[in-house]
Parts: sequence; C-alpha cells; structure tokens
Amino acid sequence: MNQVNAALAAGTWTGLLQLYAWGRNQSGQLGLGSITDYSSPKQVSSLVNWNKLASANSNSIAIKIDGTLWTCGLNASGQLGLGNTTDYSSFKQVGALTTWSAIAVGGTFCGAIKTDGTLWTWGSSSQGQLGLGNTTNYSSPKQVGALTAWSKIANGINHFLVIKTDGTLWAWGRNVEGQLGLGNVTAYSSPKQVGALTTWSSIASCSGSSSSMLIKTDGTLWGWGQNDWGQLGLGNLTNYSSPKQVGALTTWSKIAAGDSTIALKTNGTLWSWGYNGYGTLGLNNTTGYSSPKQVGALTTWFNIGVGGQAAVTKTDGTLWTWGRNYFGQLGFGNLTYYSSPKQVGALTTWGAFSCSGNSVIAIKTS
Repeated sequence: MNQVNAALAAGTWTGLLQLYAWGRNQSGQLGLGSITDYSSPKQVSSLVNWNKLASANSNSIAIKIDGTLWTCGLNASGQLGLGNTTDYSSFKQVGALTTWSAIAVGGTFCGAIKTDGTLWTWGSSSQGQLGLGNTTNYSSPKQVGALTAWSKIANGINHFLVIKTDGTLWAWGRNVEGQLGLGNVTAYSSPKQVGALTTWSSIASCSGSSSSMLIKTDGTLWGWGQNDWGQLGLGNLTNYSSPKQVGALTTWSKIAAGDSTIALKTNGTLWSWGYNGYGTLGLNNTTGYSSPKQVGALTTWFNIGVGGQAAVTKTDGTLWTWGRNYFGQLGFGNLTYYSSPKQVGALTTWGAFSCSGNSVIAIKTS
C-alpha cells in the first residue's frame, strides 16, 4: 500500500480528493455537466474530497469525506434519490445528511448504509429489489426495516446482497438464476438470510449481472447464480442457486464480478475468468475461461473493478485498464480494445474507483 492509500485507509489524508470520469455519458452519468462521451480522464467540476464511488451503466453515486451523498445520471425510476424523476448530468446532493457510509448502485436502483447501521434503498422495485416488501418505486431513500446492524452492501442487476455486522448474509430481489443463494429461484421483496453462516466478509458488486461472488473471513471464495460464461469460476457453465466454493484456496482478498470476474489474492497477484470477448480478462486473448487464470506474474495489484472493461490500481498508485473500449472507457484517448493491462497516463495518485459496463469514475489525490 502506498503512502496515499495508507493515509486514506487511516483517515489521515489531508490533500485534495478530486473526481475524474471517462467513457460513455449518454445520460450524464459521468457528472461532467454534459452528455458527451470522453475517451480520457476529465475532472468532475471543482468539487473535492470524494471518498467512495459506485456506478452503473446510466448513473453514478458517491460519498464525500464529510459523509454527504451525491448522485447523477438517468433518473426515470427515481434512482438518483432526489425526490423526482429528472435526469441530471452534474452531481446533486441527496438530502442534507452527513451520515452515509456505504453505497451500491444498479441501473435503476440504489442502496446505502448509514453510520448508524441502518439500510436505505430507492429507485425501481420491479423485482422487489428495494427490500421494502413491495414492488413500488421510490424516488427518495426509504429505510429497510428497523435494524441497525447492516455493514456491507452490493448488488446485481436486480438483486441486493448485504452483510450484517455479525457476519451473516442477506439477499432479496430477482432470483431467476438462483442469484440470491437461497436454494431456489423464487423472488423475494424483503431480506432473507442466506444459510446460517456468520463468516461472510466481502461482496462483489455485479451491477450488470445475475451472479453473486463473495469471500469469507477464512479467505475462501464462493459463487452462485448465473454462470453462462463461466463467471462463477467453477469449471463449468452451470447455474447454482446456493453457494459453491471456487477451488480450495484460502488466499482470496478482493473480488469484482459481472459476466467477467477478476480477483486478488493476499500475495498481490491478479486472477480472472468468465467472459472474454473483448479481452476483459487481461490474458492477451479473447478466450473465455470457467476457472481462475493468473494475469501476468506481478504481485503489486491493489484494487480492482470490472464492467465491460477492467480497471486495476497497483500499490504504487498507478491505474491500469483493458478490455472493451466502445466509448473510450479505457481512458487512452482512443476506441481501441486491449486484451492485456495498459497504464492510464503516468500518474501515481489514483485512489478509489468504480467501473460500469461502459465508463469509469475515479478519485485522484493531490
């Protein structure tokens, strides 16, 4: 971990945290005040002190250091949380609260956790994905139950996965491919516990997918749901409606997933599997794989994200991208696909970032 990342993790960073964005922007999801696509990083206004990011194909959501919540992009289902259905191409603050701590975003819905451990959702609920016991859309945040024990949140195309502070896992929403992990394909509009384990640690956001990938506290990797491209890493193309372990290793540390999946091990190595039509797996080919394959031999990878393209930072703060590049989402100033990692510029100050299917938003420190 470089000096910047260490300071951010410790909460001691005192420099500026600027937001940059690039790629597709047809709904203003880059927050640049326009609907123009960009093939290289562009700074998002003069606002600073961004902290956490999440993005989908048509909208973006962010939390600042002060705990305020901001959104932009498509808003047809009220997914921006602003109390209306108006699209915005610049970031707008959601209410006035300064207590937001974790976020997740789908194409038409969002979820967030506050510092008091309460869970809130808004936007489309066509599949019950808001967890409110109905299929009603809401254009402002609504609390899911009354519990104050929610800790980590992620989503698929129309489902949520949330971990509580006790390590239990809960799921709800669309379930046609078994993505809720409940052993069936029944949709649920309120939270349901996945098994009885208390050892779930981290969740991959699969905003464009109907699969689920998680890591346990023992470092094991688990997947379930849609598997038409081998994205579960189980060596086959079979869907599963309950958790299945990926191999036997206990050294997985971070996971990012969709039709393509990429993961980090504790030794800093990078692994990928699943769909590879545009070279998204970074293996210098376009061959799909249904089990993990190592990307090069480096041991300095730090943070990961995947959509139609992949993005990864190294421990030195450099940013690397590869895969699909229809809209310039790789950030190289062109529309050329790359099937192996390429560095975006020469900066060593990239922090948190988020990938959607066609764009990237990222924090740069200074």
